Amino acid sequence: MNIELLKAVCETPGAPGFEDRIRTLILHEIKDLVDSYSIDAMGNILAVRKGMESKKVMVTAHMDEISFIVTHIDDDGFLRFHTLGGFDPKTLTSQRVIVHGRKDLIGVMGSKPIHLMTAEERNKVAQIQDYFIDLGMTKEEVLKFVEVGDPITRERTTIEMGDCINAKSLDNRISVFILIETLRELKSQALPYDLAAVFTVQEEVGLRGAMVSAHAVDADFGINLDTTIAFDVPGAKPHEMITSLGKGTAIKIMDGSVICDHRMVRYLKKTAGKHNITWQPEILTAGGTDTAYVQRMGKKGTIAGAISIPTRHIHQVIEMVHKQDVRNSIELLKFALLDFPTFAWGWDERTN
Repeated sequence: MNIELLKAVCETPGAPGFEDRIRTLILHEIKDLVDSYSIDAMGNILAVRKGMESKKVMVTAHMDEISFIVTHIDDDGFLRFHTLGGFDPKTLTSQRVIVHGRKDLIGVMGSKPIHLMTAEERNKVAQIQDYFIDLGMTKEEVLKFVEVGDPITRERTTIEMGDCINAKSLDNRISVFILIETLRELKSQALPYDLAAVFTVQEEVGLRGAMVSAHAVDADFGINLDTTIAFDVPGAKPHEMITSLGKGTAIKIMDGSVICDHRMVRYLKKTAGKHNITWQPEILTAGGTDTAYVQRMGKKGTIAGAISIPTRHIHQVIEMVHKQDVRNSIELLKFALLDFPTFAWGWDERTN
């Protein structure tokens, strides 16, 4: 595993609507791996590999990360903020963040000290509005570098922990990494169908980039790459786990925004079996992914599904994935892109 690349992908900032830096990094990595690439008006990257036939496959991975945006600077220089994407508030206490103003500034998420809390306050989980960001500066100093509307991302390094990777923004930078590495491994191989590898924007605030790019590509087939919950921890009931780390890549059956085309689900299962790739099923009853708009926004609809990467501590300050699950995800995507013509894509399940 190219840990150096994964570290760069995870740690490069890219709040929804402010994906400039991560987009630049991705373009640097893929420019020699595809036949052409472009950036649309929203900022999605559309990279194309020509295939031997005219059918189109769209593979998506969103490049944005859950973040914040500055909404107010008070008289003492403290920042108030709004979320860009869903956060678990209890994980933010005393965490470092980076405010991306005229220059990057380290800040700390502050809240009321426990010593000063009432008994009632101590028993309540802090909410987003209870936090502020402390830059250690006066208002006059802060205003030299920060203004309302500046994005804020988490400050965390990427580390290896046993067989796992621990980092911020693995949702969804692990999928960005997987798509880049798959393009690299397919560089010298002929593809049966045209491939549109799309790195989308603003997924965390409503799947917005996928809506636009899926309409533009109008693919016959679609595979989305994203993380999914691995609640395989102490206290979890078996039916709550969704997936488990180290038990393989996940093939999405449904989430809160999509029921995957059962032909694509069968195809991915068949491909995994054919190539001895370890996999597990994913049914996520809440939450959505770009899969929804990949499926629905093409002019005629798309035969769509998803490869999901089991992830612990998702939408928190740090997240964790298993290296072998990442490898399995790359293998499944790679062989899926190569084997499309071998599957009977009709509605009769008995044909496969």
